[in-house]
Formats: sequence, structure tokens, C-alpha cells
Amino acid sequence: MYLMNWCCAHAGTQQVLEVWLKGINVARSKWGTATVLLALAGSLSGTARAQAVPVPPSPTIQQTPTLENQALQGLRYDNLYEIYGGPAYSHFNPGPALVAGSNLGGFDIQGTRWMSKLIGATANVRGYYGTNGVIPNDTNTHGPFIYQHQLMGGATFRGPRSEHAAFDLHVLVGGSYGVFNSALNPGQTPGSLGLFSNGFALAMAGGGSIDLNRSPKLALRISPDILVTRFGGNYQEEFAISVGILYRFSKVRK
Repeated sequence: MYLMNWCCAHAGTQQVLEVWLKGINVARSKWGTATVLLALAGSLSGTARAQAVPVPPSPTIQQTPTLENQALQGLRYDNLYEIYGGPAYSHFNPGPALVAGSNLGGFDIQGTRWMSKLIGATANVRGYYGTNGVIPNDTNTHGPFIYQHQLMGGATFRGPRSEHAAFDLHVLVGGSYGVFNSALNPGQTPGSLGLFSNGFALAMAGGGSIDLNRSPKLALRISPDILVTRFGGNYQEEFAISVGILYRFSKVRK
């Protein structure tokens, strides 16, 4: 074996073969043919056993789980109707003689019929409720309860959108009915406390919405607005926002 290894390291293939055969002849003449055959059989058996050693399988590469919502891939924004509702907030100044406004809470409900892929007709109902400070008075009234209900309609324009979110703009016009004498003492009028008188007034809303989709039918909507009303012959600007659930009906726009 030493002779064969030395030959492999220092000679070409033909020379190695010649030296190897000469080594076999020398061994056969010295120890006999049977001994040489047994030695070769043992060497080949050892080589076969070495080659038969099982090779461990390569480790399986785990695929990284996807974080995408597979259900949203079918969202095409081709629904005909949708409805939205949620709690709402508004900052409103309920009187011409009042410096500080009031923080009102309430509700915001919107329904839209999509006339095309980008334009829809929207109807909107809102209500805002709360208390507000008043000017000094003889009856020691501090925070009467006030509220207003609004009914408006207009257009919604669909902006950038994907399967995850959509951005819309809307312009609404209608009316607001305000009540400012609730829970007043007998004989008191809203004007004596610096408040507007009860009645109807023009109402307008300009704003938009961000829809965060949870499924093709359901989305979380955030809808901020600038509200404009006209009580007492003057315009009032107020900030309003609502957060709620949008539901898209299954009927598809043709």
C-alpha cells in the first residue's frame, strides 16, 4: 500500500498502473496468489463499506410565513352600496357672545351609492350633544345642555386605493337643527345666556376618510371634517371627526 500511494503521488497514471502491477507480481511470488487475492478482497470490502456510509439529508429550509391577508387580494372596489357608522366628535361655538366653544360627542352615519368607479352619491346624518359655558347671569346657570342634528348630502370622490387601504374625499351640503334652550330655567331664553336661538341653519361639510381594510366587505374608517354652520346670521367653523366601521354590500356595480 505504501508503494501504491507513493506511485500515485509521484507518477502519471500509466506509470502508476505499471508499478502497481509489478507490486502485485512481487507479492504473489513472495506470499502466494491466495494471500494476494485475500488482501485485495479485504481492501475492496473496506472501500465498499466506506462508500456505504449513509449521508445525512440536507436540512429542509423553512419558508417564511407571509404576513399578507390573502382575502384582501380579491378587493376590486366595484361594490354598488356601502354604509358607515361610528361615534363622532365636534368642537362647536354655540353663541355669538361666547369665547370658548364646546366639545360635543355624538354619532356619524353615512351611506354611499357608487355611480361609477370614482364618484358616489352620499347621504349623511349626524348628531352632536354636550354642555357649554355661558355668560354671567342672574340665575347662576353655568352649563346648559345643547345639541344639533344634521342632515346633508353630496358627492364622494374615491382617491388612491389598494387592497389594504383607500382614501376618499367628500363634499356635503344640507341643514342643521340646533337646540340651545334645553334644561334652562323657566323664563330664560338662549339669548340671555349668549347662546343662539333654536332653529334650522345651513350646514356644510368638507373632508375625507381613510379606510383600513380588514376584509373585502369590512374596513375601519377614520373620517375628519371641517363643518360650517350658519346660526344667528353668522358662519361657524368647527372641526369634526368620527371613527367607525364601513360595510360594503355584495351587490356589484354594473
